[in-house]
Amino acid sequence: MHCHNVIIPLIAALILCCCIAPVSAVLLEVTCKGTVTTEDTVKNTLSIKNPEQYGCDYPTTGVPQCSWKPVSSTSTLTGTVPDPAAFSILSGGDLAVATSLGGLGEQWITLAKIYGPRETEQVITDIVGDPSTVPLPLVGDYAVETEMVPDCSACTGTVCTAKQATVTVKSSGSAVLTKTLARGETLTYNGRNDGSRVMVKFISGQAASQACPGKSGMTGPQAVSVFIVKITPPVGYGQVNIRTATTTRPDEALTPLPTTPPTPSPEPTKSGTLVPFTAFGALAVAALVLMRWSY
Repeated sequence: MHCHNVIIPLIAALILCCCIAPVSAVLLEVTCKGTVTTEDTVKNTLSIKNPEQYGCDYPTTGVPQCSWKPVSSTSTLTGTVPDPAAFSILSGGDLAVATSLGGLGEQWITLAKIYGPRETEQVITDIVGDPSTVPLPLVGDYAVETEMVPDCSACTGTVCTAKQATVTVKSSGSAVLTKTLARGETLTYNGRNDGSRVMVKFISGQAASQACPGKSGMTGPQAVSVFIVKITPPVGYGQVNIRTATTTRPDEALTPLPTTPPTPSPEPTKSGTLVPFTAFGALAVAALVLMRWSY
């Protein structure tokens, strides 16, 4: 009898623990890069070929070792775009970063345009999606950080609709502009006096519900937001000596130098050197004729 009295409260406690346990786990973010191959504006999808997946190894001591490794299971990944603006930013042949949740492809939460001929020099010029999911640096030594402000009256589980976004633009690691944006609003920074420019537009987003009263302690799928980020590089970015340049700014091209040497001027012919003597001979004949007529 006493045993039953002990077991029943234990069962009740276990049930209570199950009820207040986290509703679900954070979804795995999968980040790949590859070459854009197909854009389908009707299906709202974009495909990349020869994908490489980004991953990090965490040794017991030292810093994480991160790298890109080829995806062996497929040669092409396809997913829906986070916003139709991706179709005006990316086109066939562009190198892009593509991040999805829970697996490879199917639904891109971020697409970013890569500039740079060598892997160690690759930077981002455009983003459609969540800037925090892009592992490559932005061009011009810029950075964009976002903090979402939740609408606590519009929450489902671990996420709420974001009513605002606080956006910070950094230059060389220092904050140069911070602004709170409502959906559809844009921030622009061009204060470096080097021709560069940063534009950030807040499209839509989510915020973690734990910031709202009574929602703390919950864990689950992470909040995802959509921004459009466009960076104009500094004037001359990527250019080397104009006579040996192999790279240029992403938004301009160098005028190529002539590939063939100029045609040399023709050398004087030997007959050209006799012209003065011929002229003197003609004058002498004319003088003799005049002298003869004078007699």
